[in-house]
Amino acid sequence: MALDGFDFRSAFARHKPTPNDIWIRSVLNRYRAAGISFLRDGGDRFGAGLRASQLAPEYGIDYLSPAFPICREGHYGTFIGKAYRDMEEYRALIHEVRELGGGFIKIMISGIMDFNHFGAITSHPLPYAEIREMVHIAHDQGFSVMAHANGARLIEDAVRAGVDSVEHGAYMDDDAVCAIAAAKIAWVPTVVTIANLIGEGRYPDEVLRPLFELHMENIRRCASLGGIIACGSDAGAYRV
Repeated sequence: MALDGFDFRSAFARHKPTPNDIWIRSVLNRYRAAGISFLRDGGDRFGAGLRASQLAPEYGIDYLSPAFPICREGHYGTFIGKAYRDMEEYRALIHEVRELGGGFIKIMISGIMDFNHFGAITSHPLPYAEIREMVHIAHDQGFSVMAHANGARLIEDAVRAGVDSVEHGAYMDDDAVCAIAAAKIAWVPTVVTIANLIGEGRYPDEVLRPLFELHMENIRRCASLGGIIACGSDAGAYRV
């Protein structure tokens, strides 16, 4: 809700100093016109998603927001989320989500795909022990956990830590696919974030096409194993 698919800086400016109701209502109206009745937002530090969750019932939409994504200071996610330096600060952010009325916790445990280099992911992933502690704290407070995660070994770590959903999940190998399918953890592959870039000219197609094909093959493999694959677009990302 805080993004617009074009330029994140101007999109964020739209919601300063307070969420822009005119914009939010226009987006909700487009979702209603498309026949969408349930939305799970990724959160933002500007309050746009939370405001949308308050307005959404007027549009016949059940709308869940984590309030804001939570990320480790110095790692991917600070542009849109709130950062912690230690577990005490992380616990405080969990409390803030509860106070704001967030419906679940979103944690950022990896970077994103480097669309210029096949196989590369921006930012260092979080260590397993930290992910496990984050999930434990959130679950202990009664929240489910959405994990922004890319990379095969990191996704295996996320599964072992007990996350409730994995968003994106790029560059999984068969071990990671088998792990996420066996654990019955919802995977939201957001294929359109890759597909919409092909032929657009911003990034090399020789990187995008094999990434897209790998992602699709992993979806087919996960489905064949009885995994839970959820529909999600990462709406608001570039060209989405």
